[in-house]
Amino acid sequence: MKKLLLLALLPFNVFAVDLMMCNGEYALCAASGSTPTGKKITVMGKVFAEGMAVCPVLKGRSVANGALMNNSCDAPAGKVWSLFSTVTEAPQAPTWAVAPLVPRSFILSKTEGMSNQWSFLCDKQAKKVNNVQLASCYGPINESPATNGHIKMGAKIITDAPVGVLNPVGGNF
Repeated sequence: MKKLLLLALLPFNVFAVDLMMCNGEYALCAASGSTPTGKKITVMGKVFAEGMAVCPVLKGRSVANGALMNNSCDAPAGKVWSLFSTVTEAPQAPTWAVAPLVPRSFILSKTEGMSNQWSFLCDKQAKKVNNVQLASCYGPINESPATNGHIKMGAKIITDAPVGVLNPVGGNF
């Protein structure tokens, strides 16, 4: 709830997003990292390196950027949207056991990148791990979920991913 309150308190002119609520299946990448795919992804006309994150699929209420999802929470068959949630615990790698989500911050640098997976499509994986449905999610590296623009080196990033995770999923809020 604290995270949702933080989003609500930010001035609306800072956000280039169209917030909307969804209810149903979604991937929560908050504690995941992202591996570069070697491909490019375009977001709102800007080109970024693409990253892939493995994320647990949850059910319930979530927050989305409608502008990136054609204002629809419905994902195509075999896919799920990677969305934001106010849950305080979720399955996490490597065992996919449920654990508390612990926020931390770091500074974006040439050696410490980040990934945004919010409101991008994911492919549901065929098998479950520790009874958890997983999804392969694809999104931009070093892209701001608040503005959909490039994040400058030196920006403070907030994530729930543990220290040492490559390109932790998060944002420069």
